Amino acid sequence: MGSEAGLSREKILGLDDYANADPVGGEPLYDERELLALEYADAMTLSERDVDDTLFARLEQHFSHEAIVELTAVIAWENASSKFNRALRVESQNLYDGDP
Repeated sequence: MGSEAGLSREKILGLDDYANADPVGGEPLYDERELLALEYADAMTLSERDVDDTLFARLEQHFSHEAIVELTAVIAWENASSKFNRALRVESQNLYDGDP
């Protein structure tokens, strides 16, 4: 899905450690808004994290209210899908083949 949306192979493969991703061609792999959205996803997803007031204020500086609602809905949906699939032992569909 990400590659169909125009994400580069490097960005997709760098997601596991997005905060420490190496620059590509001298430019950061992720821009400030992408890093913030990924940090927000981690805060919503990881049990030991939370969306604190500081993170939310940073979101409001970069995204409209509507965009924050949409981003939140997408992250929540993906989290629910992941839990659902894991509980029912649904195997990966291997939709990403590694090609850009």
